[in-house]
Amino acid sequence: MTATDPLLGLLDERRERHLAELFDLLRIPSVSTDPLRAGDVRRAATFLRDDLTRNGFEAELIETGGHPAVFAERRVAPDARTVLIYGHYDVQPADPLPAWTSDPFEPVIRDGAIVARGASDDKGQAFAHVKGAEALLAADGELPLNVKFLIEGEEEIGSRNLAATVRANRDKLSADVVVVSDGAMLPGKVPTLTYGLKGLVYVELRVRTAARDLHSGAFGGGVPNAAQALATILAALKDDRGRVTVPGFYDDVTEIGDEESAQLARVPFDEGEFAHGIGVTATPGEEGRGLLERLWARPTLDVNGIGGGFQGDGSKTVIPAEAFAKISCRLVPNQDVERVTAALEAHLVALAPAGADVEVIRHAGGSWAISPLDGPAVKAAAQAIRSVDGRDPVFVRSGGTIPIVAEFQRQLGAEVVLVDMGLEDDRIHSPNEKFEVELFHRGVHLSAELLRSLGRG
Repeated sequence: MTATDPLLGLLDERRERHLAELFDLLRIPSVSTDPLRAGDVRRAATFLRDDLTRNGFEAELIETGGHPAVFAERRVAPDARTVLIYGHYDVQPADPLPAWTSDPFEPVIRDGAIVARGASDDKGQAFAHVKGAEALLAADGELPLNVKFLIEGEEEIGSRNLAATVRANRDKLSADVVVVSDGAMLPGKVPTLTYGLKGLVYVELRVRTAARDLHSGAFGGGVPNAAQALATILAALKDDRGRVTVPGFYDDVTEIGDEESAQLARVPFDEGEFAHGIGVTATPGEEGRGLLERLWARPTLDVNGIGGGFQGDGSKTVIPAEAFAKISCRLVPNQDVERVTAALEAHLVALAPAGADVEVIRHAGGSWAISPLDGPAVKAAAQAIRSVDGRDPVFVRSGGTIPIVAEFQRQLGAEVVLVDMGLEDDRIHSPNEKFEVELFHRGVHLSAELLRSLGRG
């Protein structure tokens, strides 16, 4: 990129147009979980398809059995490298509406940020890639590699049809690199590249000890208590060193190497600020492991919900017959989702005290994903960030799970790189979701430079 680069002038010229087009997309209430919004979800897909078509791509809707996915491509040469850019256009419900300071589907700019549902998650970030490719094509006359888009409409409901869609369209979606932007940079707007995601196991544990709730005076001291049985099981899931007690849980865990340890040390992270920012007074976890390593590169087990017995106001002297807990595990390379789920299931059954019947119900699951730090896509993305921000990015893993990323790696054999554009405080899934205006424009520029950098690779 030079001082006379036509891309820079074009991006400056189109700033207001890009913003207005994003606002048009944000106005569509594409809430995928609401059956009454199915027409709006399809309308958002059609909006993106038509926008891509107008700007030099062959675009279509792929019917998935649920909400459609948008597919678009521009081929420059049969033997050129190919990048697939993934995102999603569906959004979370806006509830609770009274907590919004403006209409969630009428975007406004407040304190330098776009405020609307989907502004950051993920319409703003996905649309930045659409506009980046469009701008680069206009500035350079052609793209430097084959570019494909896959923008789905079911991410907020678990991408329930996406894996099957990828398998059914493997040839259409084939790519050397997959780019995902659906997350946040580190605090302080530190340029960030995410090269690893955790996997997920999620189960529900149900405990029953009697045919009905029993009077605690008439039966106390002589019958099992479902809530206490549940507490006994949950307390035994970790030892006094903070390690998960599920047999074999750590057997397949890959330790981070020296290079990753060095990258962790580069992350601008203050444990005290971290704790203060989320209102906690301690940061417990696996003994002997640093906080960042635990958050990003060590497997975890957490209780996500718990219930049983009397929950109303006042008192009711009962011994509960039923209790439940919801439990998640976050997995790291090379843990297997099925193996860990089966081991957790067996362990929960084995921990049940006398008189407690337990049932384990499987819910969500998804594999971890990792890209090599020295891989060409990660290097290309780092170079793009240097071009735009004038400094090196920080390389991080994430404790989150995006199941389709692992599916892309398995089905397409592609290297995956996550180039996150938002901020941790963008209030995604919450009222007053936002995306800073300048970060949106940065995202458009970064996307264009990323295509250039990948094209050189």
